[in-house]
Amino acid sequence: MICDDITAFAAAVPPMGPLAGLDLGTVTIGVAISDRLRGVATPVQTIRRKKFGVDAAALLALLAEREVGGIVLGLPLNMDGSEGPRCQSTRAFARNLERLTDLPIVFWDERLSTVAAERALIEADTSRAKRAKIIDHVAAAYILQGALDRMTYARGAP
Repeated sequence: MICDDITAFAAAVPPMGPLAGLDLGTVTIGVAISDRLRGVATPVQTIRRKKFGVDAAALLALLAEREVGGIVLGLPLNMDGSEGPRCQSTRAFARNLERLTDLPIVFWDERLSTVAAERALIEADTSRAKRAKIIDHVAAAYILQGALDRMTYARGAP
């Protein structure tokens, strides 16, 4: 089920348990997973894309292993908020994935997530080569953390 917004998503996911964040690229899929209390998003891995069936199988196996209750999929909006070809591709991926899983899926604005991830890795003095290997799943953690924070705010938690 693809949810219209984060409020509908929060209502659709189980009350506790990890959520996954995805940074969908043309070559890779960055994956982050939250803790069971949904306070912290942790970068997990980057899946090298092959074709949809292979990508989906690898992704769904990881999500099942981690007992994930929902998917936050980064939506690559243009800086002016409009949707371009990458958004269309991301929406198509979500529609195809929706046919294979009952997990609720929501889109989350991912503008500048990769920039923020890159800055954090540079500040941590991560080498350029290592950054290239982990940037996608670190960006997925930024996407997921934004959604987690919004869900916490919507519940009225301090």
